[in-house]
Amino acid sequence: MKLIRKKFKDIIEILGFDITHDSIKDTPDRVAKMYVNEIFKGINPVNKPKVTVFKNEYGYHTPLMELNIPFTSFCEHHFVPIQGKANIGYIPKDYVIGLSKIHRLVDFYARRPQVQERLTMQILQEISLILDTEDVGVVLKANHSCISCRGVKNMGSSTLTSVFRGKMDNDPNLKAILLDKNYQ
Repeated sequence: MKLIRKKFKDIIEILGFDITHDSIKDTPDRVAKMYVNEIFKGINPVNKPKVTVFKNEYGYHTPLMELNIPFTSFCEHHFVPIQGKANIGYIPKDYVIGLSKIHRLVDFYARRPQVQERLTMQILQEISLILDTEDVGVVLKANHSCISCRGVKNMGSSTLTSVFRGKMDNDPNLKAILLDKNYQ
């Protein structure tokens, strides 16, 4: 954290700000703590959430969908926010996952410099691994600050990524639920 603090102080000074000013003097420390403990905490594997799975004792074998999961990530190209929602579905086999754990996994993989395509795949692969099923679908819809705040400055666009495996890929009705604009 010390090195981040120093480098960010250098950036502030290079940009011409007075590092001794009351409103800026603690900024390098605040930014370093924010990077390590909050917005990039997903880089550290120690922060990966412990995931609880439960025996599927009810024999529930139809799709389970968790919709409108909010996430914030940071574009690895420009280090500005990506904010969006995730829709995740799977067809249980022997186990089901605690619903809050799906949210925590999305948050963990989002909390790092990222591209949306990789984030989509990481979530799918993790859920498939935990539940030992290929029947998983993940849809992310997000607004990228690198599009809205710089370059083309388009405030109205969003990016949609999706990946489907197993039965989730073979059934157009299941895909439609996860892709439905009413859930995003």
